[in-house]
Amino acid sequence: MPDIRKRHRVAIAHLRKVDPKLAVVIDRVGPCDYAPTREGTHFEAILRSIVSQQLSVKAAATINGRFRSLFAKDTPVPDLLLGMTDDAMRGAGLSRQKIGYMRDLAARIVAGTVPIDALDGLSDDSLIEALVQVKGVGRWTAQMFLMFRLGRPDVLPDLDLGIQKGIMKAYRLRAMPKPAKVLQIGAKWAPYRTVASWYLWRSLDQ
Repeated sequence: MPDIRKRHRVAIAHLRKVDPKLAVVIDRVGPCDYAPTREGTHFEAILRSIVSQQLSVKAAATINGRFRSLFAKDTPVPDLLLGMTDDAMRGAGLSRQKIGYMRDLAARIVAGTVPIDALDGLSDDSLIEALVQVKGVGRWTAQMFLMFRLGRPDVLPDLDLGIQKGIMKAYRLRAMPKPAKVLQIGAKWAPYRTVASWYLWRSLDQ
């Protein structure tokens, strides 16, 4: 924790310096407690993202728990998932569409087209390119993986409605900014756009 607090202090000092409007948001939100989650495997993390699509946090957690229980030690494995019946997966609460997404992910991992064990070593852009091959995994999901799984420091989810709303609120814009405008406004936050994004999300909770 001391290392991550130090990184937060450096990031916040930079953000305050380059953007007075974001400095107001930082003051209002308070201390940053952003931290990536490294529990489980990368495969599990992406599966959780697929399960969570268009569901409440509570519902997603319930379905994810049921799905994990289908595997030994509650740990999903690509080749075992591919050998599982659709009926078993539907029994855990998964839709046919999400089952298809999960099978596509597992098949690409088994085939080696998604280098699941080497994702940590890829650049942000290369990782996004690798993950968006998977059905049901878009740019936003890949960016969430970068931020909340790998802890990459300079990710700005330009497609995220929360980020757009946060910028509109902070900058007192009349309409939500388009993705291109988000990237333009956020360019000055580099190389700490992940922490800036965290503050924008938290600002909407107030």
